[in-house]
Amino acid sequence: MSAKKIEDFTALDRIEIKLLENHTHYLSGELTEENVGEAVKWILFENLEKKPKKTLTLYINSTGGDLYETFGLIDVMRDSYHNISTVGIGAIMSGAFLIFVMGSQGKRYIGKNTGIMNHQHSDAVDAKMHDMKAQMKENSNCELRCLTLLREASGMTLQETRKKLNTPSDQYFTAKNLVDLKLADHIL
Repeated sequence: MSAKKIEDFTALDRIEIKLLENHTHYLSGELTEENVGEAVKWILFENLEKKPKKTLTLYINSTGGDLYETFGLIDVMRDSYHNISTVGIGAIMSGAFLIFVMGSQGKRYIGKNTGIMNHQHSDAVDAKMHDMKAQMKENSNCELRCLTLLREASGMTLQETRKKLNTPSDQYFTAKNLVDLKLADHIL
């Protein structure tokens, strides 16, 4: 059996190969088990080889999605031996916002025209009283995890993070706002 030549692959396959060769991944669309799982596998693959230390580049264009998938990807990013540069383009909203800000400090790039949104970190609950109490406890746990991630990413205290990033409604930012808050490092 002969080995395939690069010319034997489709254009899309060749793009994927070139991105992989350059330690780059593109995460786009709704954050789901499938596309977040691909990003997790990419980081795990890159971490199979420790030397030399390199920078992995994660491009993000997403309006958000599954928060638990988001937390899973962030845990893998934080555990990575290699630095992970995040590049926010198009939209970084909701869970994608959290993934973006958890890139390696000094290596978080934001497009000048990127739509940026941070959710309020609690939801109204419409259920039976005992279900409401359980959901409220989980909402509080998720809120604290989100605020802790934002605190780590910005260097603010938890109290400052609550005041500036946990408002009663969703927050929309410009690229400059994000740099000023120390949640991004460079504007593209």
